[in-house]
Amino acid sequence: MYDIIVIGSGPAGLTAALYALRADKSVLILEKGTFGGQVTFSPKIENYPGIGSMSGNDIADLFIDQVIGRGADIEMETVQKVVDNGNTKTVVTNKGSHEAKAVVIATGCKHRQTGLPNENALVGNGISYCAVCDGAFFKNKTVAVLGGGNSALQEALYLSDVCSKVYVIQNLDFLTGEAKLIENIGKKENVQVIYGTVLSALKGETELTGLELKKESDGSLSELTVDGLFVAIGLEPDNENFADVAALNEGGYFDSGETCVTQTPGVYVAGDCRSKAIRQITTASADGAVAALAACRYIDNM
Repeated sequence: MYDIIVIGSGPAGLTAALYALRADKSVLILEKGTFGGQVTFSPKIENYPGIGSMSGNDIADLFIDQVIGRGADIEMETVQKVVDNGNTKTVVTNKGSHEAKAVVIATGCKHRQTGLPNENALVGNGISYCAVCDGAFFKNKTVAVLGGGNSALQEALYLSDVCSKVYVIQNLDFLTGEAKLIENIGKKENVQVIYGTVLSALKGETELTGLELKKESDGSLSELTVDGLFVAIGLEPDNENFADVAALNEGGYFDSGETCVTQTPGVYVAGDCRSKAIRQITTASADGAVAALAACRYIDNM
């Protein structure tokens, strides 16, 4: 039995593990997808204290090396549910189950999809959600980025150094990302922003051949020929499996405040998966520290 099981290996989960390990607790980290979480998809991070500029993947590697060096166990398993047994918790996964005295849920968020027909069939065949992962496949080709926030602009900037042409499709009449990112986009000669426009259809059956666009102002339709589409319209939580032990709000996020506690003693939530105004690496790490220290106090008082 472990003292604490951490579900998720993003900045929140890894910080929780680090604080728990420093408090001499045994820790198991369970991850279903990418070690490091969503941060690994960011090509450049410049707003993390102490780091001038570094890729998200490199930052994640530092986090992971630190917790492994402290003695954490890490397993690649998909958690299906958490069962409250009172003084112990059972974490059920696709490969079995694990026991712990306390659990920190730090599942982060997943990429929001367009919801258009044929999207799933075209994923990997022209549609991607990660420029760092798939940008090289579109070298010297024409691509589009859907979205106008920080993530979309970071994707577009990364792709501008790889692709011959990058279109940014924004439903509003202005970009919503940080001023510096908007400024950098304006300096890229091969990046064109299409404002006030939504993606209305995907062209192609087994491979993406183009996009149908709809102008918000008058409803007029047009077609854009592209080799690839990078969807960057935000993230959404994936918390349904834990609703029995941690209440969800209307948006599907854990309905927990800055204390990171839930209605189940010994179960805590941390990071982008919980209800909050700002979702950044720094706020996720802060949650991880708060949740871990609360879990340690809970165990020490058992």
